[in-house]
Amino acid sequence: MTANATILIADDDSAIRTVLNQALGRAGYEVRTTGTAAGLWRWIAAGDGNLVITDVVLPDESGFDLIPRIKRIRPDLPILVMSAQNTLLTAITAAERGAFEYLPKPFDLKELVQVVQRALASPGRTREHVAPPHDDRLPLIGRSPAMQEIYRVIARLTQTDLTVMIMGESGTGKELVARALHDYGKRRHGNFVAVNMAAIPKELVESELFGHERGAFTGATNRGIGRFEQAEGGTLFLDEIGDMPLEAQTRLLRVLQQGEYTTVGGRTPIKTDVRIIAATNRDLRQLIAQGLFREDLYYRLNVVPLRLPPLRERVEDIPDLVRHFLRKAESEGLPVKTLETESLETLRRHRWPGNVRELENLIRRLAVLHSGDTIPATAISAELKEPARSFGEEGEGPESLSSSVERYLTQYFLAQGEKLPPAGIHDRVLAEVERPLISICLAATKGNQIRAAQLLGLNRNTLRKKIKDLGLEVIKGLRSE
Repeated sequence: MTANATILIADDDSAIRTVLNQALGRAGYEVRTTGTAAGLWRWIAAGDGNLVITDVVLPDESGFDLIPRIKRIRPDLPILVMSAQNTLLTAITAAERGAFEYLPKPFDLKELVQVVQRALASPGRTREHVAPPHDDRLPLIGRSPAMQEIYRVIARLTQTDLTVMIMGESGTGKELVARALHDYGKRRHGNFVAVNMAAIPKELVESELFGHERGAFTGATNRGIGRFEQAEGGTLFLDEIGDMPLEAQTRLLRVLQQGEYTTVGGRTPIKTDVRIIAATNRDLRQLIAQGLFREDLYYRLNVVPLRLPPLRERVEDIPDLVRHFLRKAESEGLPVKTLETESLETLRRHRWPGNVRELENLIRRLAVLHSGDTIPATAISAELKEPARSFGEEGEGPESLSSSVERYLTQYFLAQGEKLPPAGIHDRVLAEVERPLISICLAATKGNQIRAAQLLGLNRNTLRKKIKDLGLEVIKGLRSE
């Protein structure tokens, strides 16, 4: 802590001024508080204070407008911005104006004191003011603590060219985050090019990314422009990076290491100036262990990891998301709808295996199909009663195998209290799954072990051994051949 540091606070809420005064006073700081921008400016112009904490909304002037004035006369004075307008644009604007940190209200006092200590210990810094795009559309919605942390990280990254790895389940908004990093960053005037690795045939990935020369392969009658060339000076978003073939991974690693690439069939290295953002919903470490993903590429891409929370971890954001999707549906010409309070509770209780994308599709569907102006909870419950998934289908709804196993393991571990369960849980869980699975397949094939083995994808001898080891009984009187 800087000795005898003075903290200047501007907030029109007297309760917040009192709380901050007490918390920072206990931490050993001298604190001055005011309810206006004018009061704060007088202290700053007189050279007082070692750090500023200001709200965005002040009765006489916006805190955002005040920051550039402060930076002109005292560029090394750290500024913390508070705001109840907890949106991505608020966080980005605070960073662009030169604030040291953005603190969404309500905030944790312990965290506030830590941020103050970090700001006072850091050397003075200035940031080139870059006007944000004149776009009132919010690329990301949510006021939950999890989303506030995402906003703060994005705000820090917009003025850098660091490679970012976005991790999250399908439907959490990975491409929206990538677009926000581009649209509010210093490459905003370049192209944003998105490529989904899972949607491109493996034999065409290298040509798609790096382009090809005429005659490089059968059908290459002309020179082809790759996505790197299209994104020159801008951002290349590589979605589902875990599906990239190993050969293309090697080429991508060279780009990250040397800043150059060669086209398919070409020999001359081409210099490139592209920011790369990758995304995945898969466990890349597991793919590395399986030999399907290069470990050196993983570390090159994972410079700044950013995990997006699934919707079930931020259900408090559902009302804001619903209002946003209803307004969006209305702007597209769909009927104006509202939701009952009970409807929101029904939405909060759902597990949302498809995350935000599933919620948006549900709201759009209800806006079209429901005849009334207000959508009741019963209509939502009926829509959310999905049929059981086919075995092996992606997702984790109430009927999915993964959800059942997850619930089983959670209850099992909770039953142990603070102690870990005995060793061997892997085999015990597999036995719990194998026993009913094999029994059901035997019943479905009327005891025919050959057909059951084919259904299970097992060798017949392997199936026989499992039947014996698990102590299963084959129905007498039915053929085993």
